[in-house]
Amino acid sequence: MGVQVIGFDKLEAKLTKNMDLSAVRTVVRKNGSEMQKKAQKNAPVDTSHLMRSIDLEVTDGGMTAEVEPTADYGAYVELGTRFMNAQPYLKPAFDEQKGKFKSDMKKLVR
Repeated sequence: MGVQVIGFDKLEAKLTKNMDLSAVRTVVRKNGSEMQKKAQKNAPVDTSHLMRSIDLEVTDGGMTAEVEPTADYGAYVELGTRFMNAQPYLKPAFDEQKGKFKSDMKKLVR
């Protein structure tokens, strides 16, 4: 499961020209952390293993934040199976956070 941001290269070029990228790294980390908390809150709790396994990894010199579970069954819970209905926890967290992320990034380029 992945998310592709179209036009990121142009945005990165504009940001590089207009400002110090440390502010962008701060926004990426902050929004990644908020999404992690939302996904953990949304995760169905039986043993709490899934909730505790949702990690945040910041890569690409602070320009990428990845939130994903390390529990082997995380995708089955998110997407469901033929025996079990989906119980989405990542996508709702992403959908909620992406507007905030866009808003935070727009504030940086003003």
